[in-house]
Amino acid sequence: MGLVDTALGPVEAEIRGAGVPVVAFHGSPGGIDGAQMMVRFLPPDRFRTIVFSRPGYLGTPLDAADRSIDHEADVVAALLDALDVPRVGVLAWSGGGPSAYRLAVRHPDRVSCMVQIAAVSSRWVAPRYSASDRFLFGTRFGGWLVRFLSHHAPAQLVGGALAGEGSLSPDELRALTASVMADVDQREAVLAVARTMNWSGRRRAGWDNDVANYAGIGSLELERVQCPVLLIHGDADTDAVPAYSESAHAALLDSVLVTMARGTHLAFYAHPQAGQVQERVRRWFAEHS
Repeated sequence: MGLVDTALGPVEAEIRGAGVPVVAFHGSPGGIDGAQMMVRFLPPDRFRTIVFSRPGYLGTPLDAADRSIDHEADVVAALLDALDVPRVGVLAWSGGGPSAYRLAVRHPDRVSCMVQIAAVSSRWVAPRYSASDRFLFGTRFGGWLVRFLSHHAPAQLVGGALAGEGSLSPDELRALTASVMADVDQREAVLAVARTMNWSGRRRAGWDNDVANYAGIGSLELERVQCPVLLIHGDADTDAVPAYSESAHAALLDSVLVTMARGTHLAFYAHPQAGQVQERVRRWFAEHS
């Protein structure tokens, strides 16, 4: 992991594995660490994964003159140029959706296919976060506390994360938390996500930029996306509501929508059917590369 010099400035990035190339767009907030978690389900002997920090997050600076979603898409195209990767599959989650869609619109020759997980596809306005959320996710001490809990009280942190990302009943939440805690991969995925969700410090600029950009989205021109798109969404998601994928499915020329029953915003990584859906994504990338 390090800085890659591109025609549009430095980008914190890492490339691993061999096989089908896939670039991962992390959510908001996030960073290269969140993107690393996203691609763990892709075996390195079958997939060549490219992870990076989007502009304003961790080691990738914001451009002083252009902080737009389109510029972010162009930065990814420049990163692919610098890495000598002509064409990729795209994996995007949540707040990574807008710039991933725009990459496919602005640089159609670079994208073979996309997988959009619980992804923002139109205007998004940040909610009024509770005082506890502002403390946990908006302060450095809150970030330290989340890391502490991930090591010393993981079940508490997993349950809290699932509760905050979906509309599950108490019984559903208890059952899902127990299921996730019993599965090493799912447990580690939720804990890894929780550790990247703080929007203070080196993630603040990216978070503030996303909040401003997404509130101003008029159209991402989804009807211009030429590649096939697999859309995945939990129907109990309260972070990025299912309507984002439903409306994208209606607008895209070539798309498939997979709805995960009683799935939260974390469903692709933490759900009884997560393994099956992940296998479908592996096949999607292999078949459309």
